[in-house]
Amino acid sequence: MGEKTIANANFEDTGYSYTLSLISGKYKPVILYCLMEYEPVRFNEMQRYLKRVADKTLSQNLKELEADDLVIRRVYPQIPPKVEYSLTDRGHSLVSVLDLLCEWGNENRR
Repeated sequence: MGEKTIANANFEDTGYSYTLSLISGKYKPVILYCLMEYEPVRFNEMQRYLKRVADKTLSQNLKELEADDLVIRRVYPQIPPKVEYSLTDRGHSLVSVLDLLCEWGNENRR
């Protein structure tokens, strides 16, 4: 085996890059954390949890997480409409990663 060099390395080919592409951004990690702790969560509950987030921004982030098969959106046929969000199995597989981030933060908080 040859020595690793940065000359031929491509960050975009790494698992780290792929994971970040799914969970990066200002709100996605917080949405995932919220669902990890409190699922199922309704849209308005999540908006209160996130504080200053616009409807459009939250909706877009949830749609992207849903498209990446990390979040499921359940619509209940009633009036007024009831919509709940929860983690998919794939989303639940990220819980151990999120837990490690929490542990690190708790241990290194200043």
